[in-house]
Amino acid sequence: MSRASIVRLRAVVGLGVAQLRYSPGRTALAVGGVVLAVLSVTLLASLGVGVVETGQEQFDDAGRDIWITGGPAAGGENEVVDAAAVATDLREREGVGDVSTVAMHDVYLGTDPDAVEPIAGVGVEGTHGHFEFEDGDGFDGAMTADGDDPLRSSVVVLDPATADRFDVGVGDTVYVGASRHDVDAYAVVGVGSYYSQFLGTETATLRLPELQSMTGTAGSSRASFVTVNLEDGADREAFADDVRAEYPTYDVRTADDQFAAMVSDQHLVVASGVALVGLAIVGGVALTANLFVLVAYQQREALAALRALGLSRRLLAGTIGVQGALIGLLGGAIGVAVTPVLAAGLNRLSTTVIGFERLVRTPLEVFLLGFAVAVVVGILVALVTGWHASRSTTVAALES
Repeated sequence: MSRASIVRLRAVVGLGVAQLRYSPGRTALAVGGVVLAVLSVTLLASLGVGVVETGQEQFDDAGRDIWITGGPAAGGENEVVDAAAVATDLREREGVGDVSTVAMHDVYLGTDPDAVEPIAGVGVEGTHGHFEFEDGDGFDGAMTADGDDPLRSSVVVLDPATADRFDVGVGDTVYVGASRHDVDAYAVVGVGSYYSQFLGTETATLRLPELQSMTGTAGSSRASFVTVNLEDGADREAFADDVRAEYPTYDVRTADDQFAAMVSDQHLVVASGVALVGLAIVGGVALTANLFVLVAYQQREALAALRALGLSRRLLAGTIGVQGALIGLLGGAIGVAVTPVLAAGLNRLSTTVIGFERLVRTPLEVFLLGFAVAVVVGILVALVTGWHASRSTTVAALES
């Protein structure tokens, strides 16, 4: 770089810094605007990342290698028919650790048999460690209410939100049934959020045979899905291929494929998430662009005076570009620094309200995206607006 170029560069930087120092209030507002633009990008992007990763973690925590859904009753609420026979066959196969069958139905629940409310009912063969009970031990050790009928255990596990709503805990009695007018007494034997987090709604978990009997699906042994946990070292794909050959009318997927299918089924939610991130980026760019247009416009008289003194348009555009770089750097740094603090606050709120921890996550890519919007877009927009302003800053404009 020649000596003349160095001198011009120092002059441009000096003029840009002088303009920022001359109007500290305007500079502070511009930096604040960039901070807001950065936060709109980082927080929305972090929310999108967190939703996907939380869903993946919840799915992985289930510890299921193979998922069997669909079948002859595809299109219904519980599509797997004769699930008990399917589960028995799977348990006898080599490499199988355990098999679980889950059914889902809408049921009614309340503390008063004459005032019950609809809630999602989940039927399982047994509770397990993943429930992470806040209170109680679940079905393990629960006494059968009717010793003559093994399908009737009269015990239920509630999620924390449901327990709070009805003000009940372990040992209390609630009434559950398939209709408002046909409910029975059940003892609460556990409070855990496992299925409420998996389904995203309040749930009541009962023994599978009892839920099937309650809803009239015991004869066909209908279930929502049958899952298999394979032993260490077992080949998921090979096992899935064997099951598909045996049950061609069912959808047999590995855990990764099932998660992908569940995400694709929620295409509106995914599209909304992508749209929010896209709008955040577009909004951040638009806000940054408007900021520097205003910065350049408010300096029109100073730019006209410098133009009258003989400064070239490139130098004038450069002074605005320097301001854009400095404001972008400062605003971007503050926005990136504040993002983890606000993310932590939003995570505490989400934990309290919906029970999900770390719903807002901030990987490195999120910080880089926010900082790029602030600096790169800031510099480019500032240079463009500075060049445009330099074309209109004439002596006549200064006299007017």
